[in-house]
Amino acid sequence: MLSGTPLRKSESPEEQLKAFRLASSRQRHRLLEALLAAPEPLLPSIAVALDDYDPSGDDWAAGALIQLLMTSAGAEAEAFRQRHPHGWLLLGSAVGIDYGPLQLALARQDFEQADRVTMTLLRHLAGPDAETRGYVFYSEVPGLPEADLDTIDRLWVTYSRGRFGFSVQRRLLAVHGGRWDSLWKRIGWKGASGWTRYPGAFTWNHAAPEGHMPLVNQLRGVRLMDALLSHPAISKRATKSPA
Repeated sequence: MLSGTPLRKSESPEEQLKAFRLASSRQRHRLLEALLAAPEPLLPSIAVALDDYDPSGDDWAAGALIQLLMTSAGAEAEAFRQRHPHGWLLLGSAVGIDYGPLQLALARQDFEQADRVTMTLLRHLAGPDAETRGYVFYSEVPGLPEADLDTIDRLWVTYSRGRFGFSVQRRLLAVHGGRWDSLWKRIGWKGASGWTRYPGAFTWNHAAPEGHMPLVNQLRGVRLMDALLSHPAISKRATKSPA
């Protein structure tokens, strides 16, 4: 089969998964619809297919396959969870943080929980004062370890089909010429009637607008968001072409 053409029922699961891996990002989105429509035959082959992906990268195709496994109840999913109890992606931290809980929440597509974990991690990275007050000051952001912000963003990008993450938000801000009010509307944080109410009015799934997550509390003004999107780790990642 030529890369990007529709999946054929006559193809083996291994052939379908290979075609998915080799496709372009746009083609992958189309192929993913076919995979999601009939995932059961693919489950026994996903763990082996993942050997062809780089666990130190941020290829969202790998994340999508892992989510197929993690949201199933079969023996293959349990074997995968036992093999990767902290998650499949290899993650770095300059201060010894365990990012397993964030990775597992994202792999289960529990985006609301992943968002809460992300904010907890940012407070922890900012230091005891931030943890005590319950939020991060914009002035604390430049001191956040680059390795850790890189890890957080990699996780969000990998497990969101390339649609969520601080680097995605930075690219969208650039598309809108640095106009914050345009960004809020684009990512679904603000509508005609005002700010989107947290958490009930947010969309905690893949159907959310691009850049919808992770959430930064805009009640504290634009400076915190600006500091995060301007951090060297996010600046570097935003220049990468999406997989």
